[in-house]
Amino acid sequence: MLDQTLVALASAAGAAVASAAGTDAWQGLRQRLARIFDRGDGAGQRVVLDRLDGSVVELERAGPEEREQARARVMAAWRTRFQDLLEDADDADRAELVRHLDELIRNRQQESRGASAGDGGLTVEGSVDIRADRGSAAAGVMGDVTIGNPQRPGPGRN
Repeated sequence: MLDQTLVALASAAGAAVASAAGTDAWQGLRQRLARIFDRGDGAGQRVVLDRLDGSVVELERAGPEEREQARARVMAAWRTRFQDLLEDADDADRAELVRHLDELIRNRQQESRGASAGDGGLTVEGSVDIRADRGSAAAGVMGDVTIGNPQRPGPGRN
């Protein structure tokens, strides 16, 4: 039976898989996991790659209403796989697995901290300075909020 620290590690690793599926970070995570699950004969890699691909397909097939439920299922399935992997390992292998999973989680957290935008969006990390000069107009739109040059006060405008 795993202690709470290893259960938490398996949960975080499962969340990392679910959050990376279908993103730019997916291929790198996919290859790292194939190496983690490898048993030396390549069979473990093939199995885990098939399961990872199946996770992406499940998430892609889910409609907007089902997407969070699908993500929760993927996360739970991978949590269980990581728990089984950790539980089946001897002490030396478990220490190595913990190191690899910890690194995988840290990498995923760093990747997901970056800014992102949906279709038609512009992603900017840091400050944005939108200016209008020489009689031009400038504006930025955020959802239902528009940021831009206010009308100048004048007669009849308060």
